Amino acid sequence: MQDVSNWLTRLHADGVSLNIKELLYYQKKTSLLNLSPRKTIQSKLAGSYLAKTKGRGMEFDEARHYQPGDDIRAIDWRVTARSGKTHTKLYREEKERPIFILADLSPSMHFGTQLFYKSVQAAHLAALIAWSATNRGDRIGGLVFNQHQHREFKPLTRKKAVLGLLHGLIEVHQPNNLQPGNFQFSDACARLRRLVHPGSLVFVLSDFQNLNEGAKQHLSRISRHSEVIAYSITDPFEHALPKVANAQTVEITDGLDQQTLVLGEKNVSLQYQRSHQQQYEQISRTLQQSKTQLLNVSAASPIEQQLVGNRGESA
Repeated sequence: MQDVSNWLTRLHADGVSLNIKELLYYQKKTSLLNLSPRKTIQSKLAGSYLAKTKGRGMEFDEARHYQPGDDIRAIDWRVTARSGKTHTKLYREEKERPIFILADLSPSMHFGTQLFYKSVQAAHLAALIAWSATNRGDRIGGLVFNQHQHREFKPLTRKKAVLGLLHGLIEVHQPNNLQPGNFQFSDACARLRRLVHPGSLVFVLSDFQNLNEGAKQHLSRISRHSEVIAYSITDPFEHALPKVANAQTVEITDGLDQQTLVLGEKNVSLQYQRSHQQQYEQISRTLQQSKTQLLNVSAASPIEQQLVGNRGESA
């Protein structure tokens, strides 16, 4: 408990609510994520990444022997003079890759038993991704939502874009408001689909408790032209019941409904664990079918401790 308290103090956090100081913390942690593109960049504007096609562009690629039809303006006169044979410059076209973040702050995310609410961990991860993107010169945009509202952010560069997203996270994060609403996870995916540009890198941060067929279809469409990475954020309590010396009955609530659980009984624990394992396997299969890469993050430990050993695999 002392370690948890020290960590929260260090981040100016309480694990339940959000403030700008704890999100600014990740501005100095950008080395934890590798945002290098894994797919061919398809967006049309000039930017920071190199496409595989060769032609007239901004980045020199190589010089080769002149061929009929080559643009004479591209002749490399130095190589031609040195070799005695006409050579043409080839360029690798520069293209940009916007980065989008979909942050789920709906009621199921307002849960945590050790360090953070899942929603707080999602915000921390979103901040880390945003700072890492702007550090590389990528444009950053996204969509933050709960059951009542959503905020959309068009992809922009510079620190101002990150700060806008961070303030959006704080505004939409409402752990004390768990009343049902009309805005669903599938609605967020539908709106994200309209925002995302071809060739983008898309991060979806959620517990995926409300992943349905509609959301799956939208993610599948996005993954056709962009790279989609899902971070499944969970709490240890969602995987297994706590171990206790003697059987005891506890009451748990999500803020609206209440449920009774028996701790310390082996059969109850096995049934609980098996049920939740099946649920997460179904989530994994659904995301795999939508061509979405799935990574797991726990709300029970600092995000930097989880990513420090997986820099090549994180993103």
